[in-house]
Amino acid sequence: MKKELFSIPNLMGYFRILMLPVFLVCYHRAETPKDFVFTFLILGVIFLSDALDGYVARKYNMVTNFGKILDPVADKLVQGTLALAVASRHPLMKVFFLVFIIKEAYMAIMGLYLIKAKSSLNGAQWFGKICTAVIDIGVLILLFIPQMPETISNAIIILMLITELFVTIKYIIFHVNIIRKKSEL
Repeated sequence: MKKELFSIPNLMGYFRILMLPVFLVCYHRAETPKDFVFTFLILGVIFLSDALDGYVARKYNMVTNFGKILDPVADKLVQGTLALAVASRHPLMKVFFLVFIIKEAYMAIMGLYLIKAKSSLNGAQWFGKICTAVIDIGVLILLFIPQMPETISNAIIILMLITELFVTIKYIIFHVNIIRKKSEL
C-alpha cells in the first residue's frame, strides 16, 4: 500500500494539489503583466504535472487504484481553485462556484452510494466531459484576460452556469435510471 501511495504519478498528483494555494496567492497578488505571467507559469506547471502523471502511470505500468481516485479529485480541486480565483475578480462567479460545489458534492455522494450498492460506474458521461471543457475554457479566458469588460465576463460565467446546471440535471436523471435498473433486477 505504501508503494502505491508514493508512486511517482501519485507524487505528481500531490504536487499538483500543493501548488494550488501557491497559484491562488500569486493570482490574488498579481497586479502587473509580469505578475500575471509568473502566475500563469505556475498554472502551466500544474497542468503539465497533470498530463505527466497520467502518461507516466500508463507508460511505466504505475496505474494504482489510489491514483484512479487521486487524479480526478486533483482535477476537481484544480477546477474549483481556478473558479475561486476568478470569483475574486468577477462577483457573478461566486454563484457559479456555489453551484459547482453543490454539483461536485452530489457527484461524490452518488459515486459513493453507487459503489456501496455495487453498481457499475462508467466514468464521466459525454455531457460531463462537455461541461468540463466549457468550464475550463471559460475559466481560462477569464483568468487570462483579467480586465475583460464586465458584460462579456458575465456572459461567459452565465454560459458556464447554465452548462453546470444542465449537466447536474442530466446526472440526476442518469443516476435515477441506474438506481431504477438496479432495483428491477
